[in-house]
Amino acid sequence: MSELQIQAGRAILSGTLHLPTSAGALVLFAHGSGSSRHSPRNQFVARTLNDAGLATLLFDLLTQKEEAIDMQTRELRFNIHLLAERLVHATTWAKQQPQTCDLRIGYFGSSTGGAAALVAAVEVPKDVGAVVSRGGRPDLAGEALPKVNAPTLLIVGGNDDIVIELNEQARDRMHCEVKLEIIPGATHLFEEPGTLEKVAQLASDWFVKHISDAH
Repeated sequence: MSELQIQAGRAILSGTLHLPTSAGALVLFAHGSGSSRHSPRNQFVARTLNDAGLATLLFDLLTQKEEAIDMQTRELRFNIHLLAERLVHATTWAKQQPQTCDLRIGYFGSSTGGAAALVAAVEVPKDVGAVVSRGGRPDLAGEALPKVNAPTLLIVGGNDDIVIELNEQARDRMHCEVKLEIIPGATHLFEEPGTLEKVAQLASDWFVKHISDAH
């Protein structure tokens, strides 16, 4: 595991790369509102992906200064264009590093990061082979939805009624391979026993199927 810095335009973003031996692909994490690369939920999912032979890159979509502003205004977490732009910068960075340049790439997005992942997947379609959204807001990807080519898995908690509806609406606008998985008994943050494990396994299976060289 290595701590690193990613140049994203004028911003410098902190990240954590975990590269299992002979990794078959790399998954970039786009966290949700008010979160960071230290999100315990995303770290849990990342460990499951690592166990499946997938490399992971968790990084902060916002700088510390931007995070401080966002904690007050909550405006940047909904700036999907900015978050997607940061994800594209991180993808470009990964493609330039000797240890990751040959790996196929997937995106794992949570909350508003789910929308950012879909928008970024449209921006760099040749680089992104799969997208998974956890409790995401894919509806916020707007006009990008019909343009997504990467196979997309939408995971939503069974008790997260409004978000289920928003994911169904987004799914119906997409033309790529897209699947909606609803986890029974789970709320928005998948805090119920066993539900986050289910998310991690579904995500792992999706990425192994669509982007892993080992498959």
